[in-house]
Amino acid sequence: MSTAKAEIDGVLIAEATAWETVEGNVYFPPSSIKDKSLFLASDTTTYCPWKGEAEYYTVKIGDKSIKDAAWYYAKPYEKAENIKDHVAFYKSKVNVTVE
Repeated sequence: MSTAKAEIDGVLIAEATAWETVEGNVYFPPSSIKDKSLFLASDTTTYCPWKGEAEYYTVKIGDKSIKDAAWYYAKPYEKAENIKDHVAFYKSKVNVTVE
């Protein structure tokens, strides 16, 4: 069975054996987030014509804050209901692997 992991500086922040992949991004289910206190709400939002409005998290590891490292869809459009509240990470900011 494959496992998807998200790490920053060697700190595991998400791990899942079941996830959704959309447009090349791994969307981790909410239950796979290891420590929700590391995820700080951001004011950033973006819009996708078929998924809806994405909301962002800044991830804080120790003294390091990675602005808008993760995003999720709290109220996705019908075609994207499968990723509701799932968290995806920018690959340039977070090491995401599937093994």
